Amino acid sequence: MLGKKIIEEKESKVNGKIIVVRSPVFGTYLQVEGLTQSGGVVSDVWRTTLWKIKKFKIKNCLILGLGGGSAALLVKRFWSDAKITGVDIDPVMVELGKKYLGLKKVRVVIKDAEDFIKKTKRKFDLILVDTYVGYEYPEKFEKDEFAYSVKKCLNKGGIAIFNRLYSGEKRAAVLRFGRRLEKIFSKVDFVYPEANLTLLCYN
Repeated sequence: MLGKKIIEEKESKVNGKIIVVRSPVFGTYLQVEGLTQSGGVVSDVWRTTLWKIKKFKIKNCLILGLGGGSAALLVKRFWSDAKITGVDIDPVMVELGKKYLGLKKVRVVIKDAEDFIKKTKRKFDLILVDTYVGYEYPEKFEKDEFAYSVKKCLNKGGIAIFNRLYSGEKRAAVLRFGRRLEKIFSKVDFVYPEANLTLLCYN
């Protein structure tokens, strides 16, 4: 793409090579295996989704799969007083988010999301789940047990949002995942931003 520049490449034990790209169209974003992980179109996905719930009162938010912080920045934009905890297994991704995407004012926990959600005693008004490693959505995050762990950490009236890639052969599996969530949460809205499906789960 005309004007697109790679401004840094960094190796990560979790994600492999992370590339920081600057584009006149999409701004600055982080890519793994050609897939945008933070910034760019990922920001558009979260902006479209969070707009749907902007009238809700959010005092605290948990982000599982913080990455470079696209979702955190938008949570702050919609709910400026919200306290945010961001959990990510990859310190390199978080470091690049702080350096290039403006990630700040977030309590960062470098830890596996599954381990964190099972052990924490805290409850949140909003939980965002975006736990991809490149194109892979680890199987453990597909399990009902994980969804129940997320639900137990929601305050009454709280919302959990799962972000999933939704293209080609991924569609059927993601829809099945959504139907399972409907059996766990009181209500689930299906939102289709970009090439993603976000599942808004109400407690």
